[in-house]
Amino acid sequence: MGEPWAADLAGVLVLPSGRRVLGRGLRETPPGQLPEHGLYLLGRRPPVTAWDQRWVRWRDFGLPADPADLRDALRAALERSTGERVEIACRGGTGRTGTALACLAVLDGVPAEEAVTFVRGRYRPRAVETRRQREFVTRFARA
Repeated sequence: MGEPWAADLAGVLVLPSGRRVLGRGLRETPPGQLPEHGLYLLGRRPPVTAWDQRWVRWRDFGLPADPADLRDALRAALERSTGERVEIACRGGTGRTGTALACLAVLDGVPAEEAVTFVRGRYRPRAVETRRQREFVTRFARA
């Protein structure tokens, strides 16, 4: 097991607990170090990687096909981020990735109504692209 991501690496979201998760778009070049676990939010199965990965079916600009699967995948990613390099990614790294990072922040203790602002301020200003995605984050805490 390696060290978690450096806090000052672009795209790394530092959660209130101090855990760090890399968010990125799959079109972007990965950082120098490789992830040890990837959570991929795509409409189709992602390409095979040299590291462990999990896929949650999620179409662009939409919501996850199975919200319970997303919750389970995020819980596992949060746990693994304690001592591993974990990345969460979709095609562009903004909508689906931002939504998942906001839900991850909720799991880490950020109030649901503040999670989108939290992620936009610490990851990407345009994260969580649609009204439905914002509403999903708010409902995520109650599910």
